[in-house]
Amino acid sequence: MTSPSSVTPLRRTPLYQLHVEHGAKMVEFGGWEMPLQYKGIVAEHRAVRSAVGLFDVSHMGEVAVRRAGAAAAIQRLITNDASKLVDGGALYTVMCTPNGGIVDDCIVYRRAADDYMIIVNASNAAKDLAWIRHHAGGAAEVVDESDQTGLIAVQGPAAVALCARLANRADLASVKRFHFARCELAGVPCLAARTGYTGEDGFELACPAGRAAELWTALLAEGAADGVQPIGLGARDTLRLEARLSLYGNDIDETTTPLEAGLGWVVKLDAGEFIGHDALARQKADGVKRSLVGFRIDGRGIARHGYSIVDRSRPAGADDDQVIGLVTSGTTGITVGGAIGLGYVPVDRAAPGSQLTIDCRGKDVAAQVVKGPFYQRGREVS
Repeated sequence: MTSPSSVTPLRRTPLYQLHVEHGAKMVEFGGWEMPLQYKGIVAEHRAVRSAVGLFDVSHMGEVAVRRAGAAAAIQRLITNDASKLVDGGALYTVMCTPNGGIVDDCIVYRRAADDYMIIVNASNAAKDLAWIRHHAGGAAEVVDESDQTGLIAVQGPAAVALCARLANRADLASVKRFHFARCELAGVPCLAARTGYTGEDGFELACPAGRAAELWTALLAEGAADGVQPIGLGARDTLRLEARLSLYGNDIDETTTPLEAGLGWVVKLDAGEFIGHDALARQKADGVKRSLVGFRIDGRGIARHGYSIVDRSRPAGADDDQVIGLVTSGTTGITVGGAIGLGYVPVDRAAPGSQLTIDCRGKDVAAQVVKGPFYQRGREVS
């Protein structure tokens, strides 16, 4: 039995006390004590779709790769083409194992020709830091900036205007998608990146950790007329799933490759000899055997992570003889209606319109594969 004194305490972001003061329900997430919800998942989801929401994502990891060997190190670590990055540019990508499994998905920011920042998932931060240090090479310096960095996501139709007002610079709205600008918001120095994880427009603001609470408070005050709300992890998950954005540990991990996960667009085999290159080249040549698909439930029922996708036309022998795939994410479509989800199925079942059967806790539920995201900004698409 583990003694209470040996249990590792949960970590807290610089905004923890503000979450408590706003009445958040706090939960454990990846070793952190984080807000699950404030007013409720549905209300918070709708606030982001209709107005603007603030997300504390300070639990994410920030790793700097610097010095003369930085560019080469970045290209060795990621599957996307780092040579396309310019100063002020950002790139979504994955890091892979030699066999093509996904170590993590991340965003790489080029702050200068010899200075890159990689934002990695909170649950993978320690693993990723060790991975990056091991593979970066001797000419690059790897620095963990996580503890010194606060990260606040401002997302929704009113998000860009809110940030521009606090920065006192209208040209902040001209920052392109997957680019960033250095500026001050309410006097707090920030790296304002036009990125997010909700399907909405907005910024992710990296600032000194010691001033994150100051920035959060200013955003809430300035955004009051816009209907700004703090948003917890629950709505973050429903928002990202409607936009069909993968969650590491659910939809992707080291047992899945980017080609299987529908992330082939971030695999640039001509970019250089990155880790996993040869395995992914072989898989692309041979063709994948399974694919991550989006699906809608036709009737009642919600498919959750871990539910089996089955083929009842197969002979029933052992318990898993009829299992052909696995649900990785599922929820109620708050904006798009119905029940939606993601799951891996054989490629011959992956075409849009294909019919699936999902075993929802002993009850078979019919579903249909759909193309693309369930939601794109301002409209339901599938």
